[in-house]
Amino acid sequence: MKEMITIGQIINTHGLKGELKVYPLTDDIRRYRKLSKFFIDGIEKKVVWCKLQTDRVILKLEDINTIEEASNYKNKYIEVKREDAVKLEEGRFFIADIIGCSVIDTENVNFGTVYDVIKTGSNDVYWVKGQEDLMVPALESVVVKIDIENKQIVIKPLEQWQ
Repeated sequence: MKEMITIGQIINTHGLKGELKVYPLTDDIRRYRKLSKFFIDGIEKKVVWCKLQTDRVILKLEDINTIEEASNYKNKYIEVKREDAVKLEEGRFFIADIIGCSVIDTENVNFGTVYDVIKTGSNDVYWVKGQEDLMVPALESVVVKIDIENKQIVIKPLEQWQ
């Protein structure tokens, strides 16, 4: 498992005093309110304040005080240590843990590995790359078991999907 969890991407500057506009990569952006520190390029950054918008987060970080300084962080990712990440309910997983899992069906047919997770609004979709690409809806009616320890996802055979 990855030691660091990506929780957002800095998409732009905001204002003139070094604020950063962040696209959150989390289900609940309110989690940003609890952040006191995180990492950018492996370097710890301390949060001075956080403002939530509808689908974006504005962050003010210690030691970034001008728009010029802030612009150096554009397109960089925000990460937290796994132990500092939000605790997930049973049956929930970090996207970073899903990506790279092999996908087989209950009849042991191998479809490839999860290349990406697509958020659709109603449910996630696992983009599986193998001999042919496969889009697997992350639904209980399709996914039988997710075993993060062994990096494996078991699905129902395609003809049984509803």
